[in-house]
Formats: sequence, structure tokens, C-alpha cells
Amino acid sequence: MVALGCSEQRPIAPHPYLASSVGWYYIGEAIRTVAQSPAGITLETLVNDAVDKALAGETLSAADGYSLMRATGSQLALVMRAACELSESVRPHHRITYSRKLFLPLTNMCRDRCGYCTFVKGPNQKGVHTMTPDEVLDVARKGAELGCKEALISLGDHPELRHPEMQQTLHNLGYASTPEYVAAISELVFQETGILPHTNCGTLDSVEMASIAKWNASMGIMLESTSMRLHEPGGAHFGTVTKEPAMRVATLETAGELGVAMTTGILIGIGETLDERVDALLAIKDVHDRYCNIQEVIIQNFRAKTSTRMKKAPEPSTVDMLRTLAVGRLLLGAGMNIQAPPNLNSDGAGSYLLAGINDWGGVSPLTKDFINPESAWPEISRLRELTAEAGYELRERTVLYPEYITHGWKLAAPLANRIAEMTESDGYVRSELEWVN
Repeated sequence: MVALGCSEQRPIAPHPYLASSVGWYYIGEAIRTVAQSPAGITLETLVNDAVDKALAGETLSAADGYSLMRATGSQLALVMRAACELSESVRPHHRITYSRKLFLPLTNMCRDRCGYCTFVKGPNQKGVHTMTPDEVLDVARKGAELGCKEALISLGDHPELRHPEMQQTLHNLGYASTPEYVAAISELVFQETGILPHTNCGTLDSVEMASIAKWNASMGIMLESTSMRLHEPGGAHFGTVTKEPAMRVATLETAGELGVAMTTGILIGIGETLDERVDALLAIKDVHDRYCNIQEVIIQNFRAKTSTRMKKAPEPSTVDMLRTLAVGRLLLGAGMNIQAPPNLNSDGAGSYLLAGINDWGGVSPLTKDFINPESAWPEISRLRELTAEAGYELRERTVLYPEYITHGWKLAAPLANRIAEMTESDGYVRSELEWVN
């Protein structure tokens, strides 16, 4: 059984990183070069030492991560094998999980403008839309009929702070803010369909998060990167408000204080260096070490899209993904749930199972991936075949991971009761409720 790595659902240390939005997140290349190449020690030795430490259950340093990221050839194969062994050491049943979900793009307005995003629309652009409660319920009820157990509520971050049109829309709906509307929609979906909401709506303060968390079994915010270089002119996050690393880490910490299980992760291929990927993964690990509330880390590959500033940017290769997934496993440890979306690399996703992942994320039989609409979800039957080819069994989970369920993670009573109805004693979805297709 996978352990959570802590004994209590509460904060266990003060917040050491909120004072600065830059210093901790960026380490100069000159410093890194010294850390990566001690005099007389080869990269092969550094990689071997880091692998040995990881397999022994020791915590890896940033320098270890930088070395692992540079492994190639047989050394990269060694890193991948170690990642796989480490994951299997706490998962002897060889299960790979997924969540059967529906996707609710509550509003595609946002106060940010990322260089790679096609989801977000301005108030006068074609396709801009905010779902009404009736529209939400129509989709949710169809999802319930198809066996969906997760409602992913995804939307832009506080769009009313940028767009008066969104403020008027909220007023017409009877709400003062987007988080207030999200909280109401979460309650509506749960009460009317029994589907468990999982909301990803960006940065939140403690009052906003508490109101939403009351009706969400888990929540999420992607860290994406800790590189402040991406905020410079020409960078993926140039001109954004809420992609500053300190703000997103603060949201994860707020969730920790409130006892909210969170999904987070990194987006690779948006201009970050290999070392900056390590920095971001260790920032996530730091939050989890203090709060034990990071139930899942997504390592997601950038996909170039037309009509964006990054339409000509190169996409990460399958090898680049394998390297990052494997290093992520060794840095984050055996117990962390690591996910890679299968629809963003339909030809190479099966190989991810050989780099230490243990989850495919949410897959919908009803709705498209509104963030990556060009990338269709795989059929569950195909995903099951892909998983079996690598020697694993595909199992369905709820939005709250099995080990969080079996360890008694605290939820509001209605949510906890619903999860108990859905799951077996090991925390996985009851076999009679799992859908084959």
C-alpha cells in the first residue's frame, strides 16, 4: 500500500518561500555548472550515485536532479529502469489508474494570456462562453449516464478582474465573483448527479478555496514552471498575472493549510531548461513534504497550436518526456502519484509506463479536452490494451487517490459518504461500477 508520507492532515512547517518571488526559484547557470560537475567526478558517476540514493529511499538534491536530467544512452535507460522499479516497490499489484470524467469548461475568459493557450477567449472573440447552470447540468447528467465519476471544472483565473463583461455575466447569474459561482456550480453538480467535482480555477485565497473545497473531493493548479525567465518579453508567461511561481506555490500551501488534496504539475517544452524542470519538481516536493496534500503530479508535454505566440515552438520529443518522467519519479519518491496525459502523445504514450508513471489522468467518454481540443482522448478499451502491453492492469479511481481514501483524508461528510459508496476497501472504484469502454 502506498503511504502518504506524513501522519496528519495539517501544516507541519512554516512557509519559507513567500518572501521572494525570484531568488529561490532561479539558480544561476554558473552555480549549477559547479554543482553538476565536481572536479574529477564524471557524469556517469553522478548519475549512478543519484540512482543508488533514490532506490535506497534517500532524498535527492537539486544537484542530483541536474545530473539525472543529463543522462543519455545506457545511462538514461538506467534512470528509467530505476524509476520503474521505485514505483513498483510500493505498487506490487502493477496497477495503473485513470479517472472517468466529464469536462466542464465553465468559462473560457481569463485575466492571463499565456503564449501557448487557445482555451482562453476575450469577451469579443468568437467562441467566448460562460456556461449557465442549466448547461452544466445537461452535460453532468449525460456524464452520469455514461459512468463518469469526476466532473473537471476548468476555467480561467478571475476573469472579472480583467473583463467588465464577465463581471456583468456574474451579476446576471446572481454572483459577485467567479470563485463564488464555481462553489455554487460544484454544489449543484454534486447534489444533482452524485459526480465528484474537481476544480482547477487558478490562484485562490483561503476564503475562496474554502468555499469551493466544501463541494470538491480534490482540486488542482498547475505550477507549470518556477522559471522567472518565462515572464520576460517573448517568454511563454510574458504578460501574465497569475503564472508567477510564488503565487501558485502559495495556492498549493493554502490548500495544505485547509487540508485540500491537490493535483499540480509541470508543463515541459515552454522554454524552460532541464535544470528548471528539476527546480519546479522540487518546489512541489517541498510543499508536499510540509503538508502532505499533493496527491498527484502531472508531467505534461507542450503542444504547439496555431493562432498562439508559440505556434512555431518545438514540441518535446517522446525521449524528452521519458527523461523528465523518470527523473520526476526519482526526485519525488516512490509514493507520489505521477501522471502523463495519454492523448498528448498518442503514438508514444505507452512507453511512459516504462519511466515510472502510475496514472493516466482523467479520460472522458463524453467531452473533449477543451485545453487541447486537437488531441482526442483514447478509448478506455484501447487504454486498457496499451497498459496491458507493458504488463500492468488498468483500474479506475475517483478524483481522490486510493491511498488518500484508505488513510481517511478528511472531506465534508456528503463527499466522504459518496466516495465510500463508489469504492472498495482498497480505495479503488468498485468493480461493478467500472466501465469496460
